[in-house]
Amino acid sequence: MPNSTPLPKLIRAHVFISGRVQGVGYRYATVDTASQLGLTGWVGNLPDNRVEAVFEGSQVVIEEMIRWCHIGPPAAVVKNVVVEYEEPEGLRGFEVKRLN
Repeated sequence: MPNSTPLPKLIRAHVFISGRVQGVGYRYATVDTASQLGLTGWVGNLPDNRVEAVFEGSQVVIEEMIRWCHIGPPAAVVKNVVVEYEEPEGLRGFEVKRLN
């Protein structure tokens, strides 16, 4: 009999982080954290000094990643995190993306 445990539903969170989040290692800490959690997606700096990221994975893990985004690495000062949920694209890996 096949294993009937359902796979967790994949979701996609498109996240915009503002505050002191550029020049403080935010993108690279995001890559490390997301990779450790097994998420796929990307992160990059926006011209308006925000950081933009996309995370794909299970809802529980994405919620944990979003909680991390509110704190970020030690040198960051996060003021706001905006999350938009979208349809997953089936991304592979997690990378820093050049956005500007």
